[in-house]
Amino acid sequence: MIRIFHQLLLAAVCCLPLVAQAQSVADDQLSLDRLVAEAKALNPELKAGEARWQTFISRARQAGTLDDPMLMFKIQNALLRFPLNFEHDVMTAKVIGISQMLPFFGKRDLARRSADLEAEVSRWSYEERKIELERMLRESWYQLYVIDRSLEIIERNIVLLNDLATAAEALYGVGGGLQQGVLRAQLERSKMEGQRISLRQQRQSLAARINTLAFRPPTLAVPLIPMLEITVISRKAEELEKLAEEHRPLLRGLQLAMEKAQVGRSLAEKEKYPDTTVSLEYMQREPAMGEPGYDMYSAAVSFNLPVQQQRRQAMLAEAESEKLMAVQEIEVVRNEIRFGIADGLARLERNRRLIELYQDGIIPQAEINLEASMASYRVGQNEFMNVLESQMALFSNQQEYYEAIAEHEMVLVQLEALVGLRLQ
Repeated sequence: MIRIFHQLLLAAVCCLPLVAQAQSVADDQLSLDRLVAEAKALNPELKAGEARWQTFISRARQAGTLDDPMLMFKIQNALLRFPLNFEHDVMTAKVIGISQMLPFFGKRDLARRSADLEAEVSRWSYEERKIELERMLRESWYQLYVIDRSLEIIERNIVLLNDLATAAEALYGVGGGLQQGVLRAQLERSKMEGQRISLRQQRQSLAARINTLAFRPPTLAVPLIPMLEITVISRKAEELEKLAEEHRPLLRGLQLAMEKAQVGRSLAEKEKYPDTTVSLEYMQREPAMGEPGYDMYSAAVSFNLPVQQQRRQAMLAEAESEKLMAVQEIEVVRNEIRFGIADGLARLERNRRLIELYQDGIIPQAEINLEASMASYRVGQNEFMNVLESQMALFSNQQEYYEAIAEHEMVLVQLEALVGLRLQ
């Protein structure tokens, strides 16, 4: 009876599938892409960023426009003795006037250009935040994938450990085994149960994070993550760096910030030149003192005197500092991109090789080792502890295999965030 039981147990172990589900990668990608699209459409932080961008667009529409003209009414040369009598003195007049300030040539265009660039910088900051949100969501998805696979493996191993413990107890009952084997199997089963409890809690936390990023109720159920196949890319570091220069929103925003600083410097230099105010007045007079009281007008052109050089020098210094800051920040980002690409490609290659090693070598060898241990144990040529260690080694190898797949995809997501472009 015990011999038949061992044969059934061995068949169950050897038939453990490495792939737990048959869902296609395409279904996975559609599901994940749909979740990302939902997050981009609903996430309140992104909506706030878009509103901020629209604020700068509206502000840019205001820049470079002329100030409102000034309309003036006054009574000129009225006598205090007769304050509202306009016929006592020929010089008394009712005056209406209008004036307009005109900035020095080029200032309005520069102010408009500066505001447009500021709006563009805000736009690329918004686009960068979208990429960051997608990266966090995809990373959380692949972390959840590892947990789901680990839970599947643990469920199978708990069943197998229960069977092993039952077999050990049966052998021990007929004097064919040691009590230590029974206790060790029960201990490993308890450890598995502890891992299952911990993983379920981690899954709840990750599901809540995914839902929060997509602005969904945190307690909304996230379905089981389907099986994955690694995404293979064959791009060189130089090509990825070029793509980053063309597509990374952060770089484009910093380049526009540098251009804005240059425009700001030109605008500060224009402050050395005076603005002009033109005015026109019409004076209506009444006949008085034998005079006909002809109506009169006056026209004037006035200029401000740009003598406060300390303020203008400070404006130039501010523009220079902004330009220098943007230039250095661009170099910092480029340096980070170069390192991230080099490191990411190396990690992709390492994980790809590990996955192939687990698929073609380690896991098949661990299954063969477990089968051999079970066969030896059945005929009394092996100890139960060796069988248990072989089973736990297979469990660890399967976990590490799925972790390598998830890490490969997370590294790819990080590379895509560095470049600012999907690489599939």
